[in-house]
Amino acid sequence: MAYLGNAPARSFISFERQVFTIVNSQTAYALSHSVANENDIRLVVNNVVQEPGSGKAYTATGTALTLSAALTNGTDEMYCVFLGRATATSAPGAGSIGTAQLAADAVTNAKVASTVITGQTAETSIATDDLILLSDTSASGALKKMTRANFVSGVGGTNTPNFLATMSSSQNPSSATATLVNFNQTTYDSASGFDTSNKKYVIPSAGYYHIYANVNMYNTSNDLDRIIGYIYIGGGLRFQTDIQIPNAPSAYVYLGGVYNCSANDAVEIKIYQVMGSGTTTIPTDKNYFGGYKIIT
Repeated sequence: MAYLGNAPARSFISFERQVFTIVNSQTAYALSHSVANENDIRLVVNNVVQEPGSGKAYTATGTALTLSAALTNGTDEMYCVFLGRATATSAPGAGSIGTAQLAADAVTNAKVASTVITGQTAETSIATDDLILLSDTSASGALKKMTRANFVSGVGGTNTPNFLATMSSSQNPSSATATLVNFNQTTYDSASGFDTSNKKYVIPSAGYYHIYANVNMYNTSNDLDRIIGYIYIGGGLRFQTDIQIPNAPSAYVYLGGVYNCSANDAVEIKIYQVMGSGTTTIPTDKNYFGGYKIIT
């Protein structure tokens, strides 16, 4: 037979029922749910359906149920069925609920077992095929997966590019002149950025780099008076250290810091020394110039 509205899911509902405790000489009872009138319930006394309405077996409005005649406790039984209230009587079949039946954010934290994460075995390493689940804030919190390779590339870094340069021959810098230190060979250079001919490192890719250098020197007349070390990046002075050491036989300066570098910036180490007499030499040992990228 045709009908208006949504088809009822009959196999999953039943009507709610209320059983009453009979009180002798009482005709007024309270319903557990409010109704518009007596036609919203089916009243059964001693397994006989009663006729609703004024002058009939009962009337009802709101939560008030009124009988036309009192019943006897221990002899009579009474219950009603709420015709407008349905309750679930069986669970949906396995696999029958899809995303269309669930409202957004319908599964709350209270419905998720606390041991979903804490009850799992803690991993001490990440295998290549392991998957990591995360909430992507840039995509409205959509859940996404990451592999080990994705995770490593997105968090932290590998400190590359990196390099370390040394000297293949000693150098005699002139007094009171800023001299480019003769770093002309590399121990390692991951991105081939070091220009050994021009004694400089050319930044392969932009980012923050830790740049460091050590320059050691001695004077044949024990007459070193002052040493200044410089780090130049992209043609500009980025670091300077100044040491006053009257009549010293030898000394060294250490230079270092973290710098924001652009691609193709040239990094150079220069030394300025003042001596009273003799010859100042930068030997091949104890001198180095290095760096590595720390942040993209």
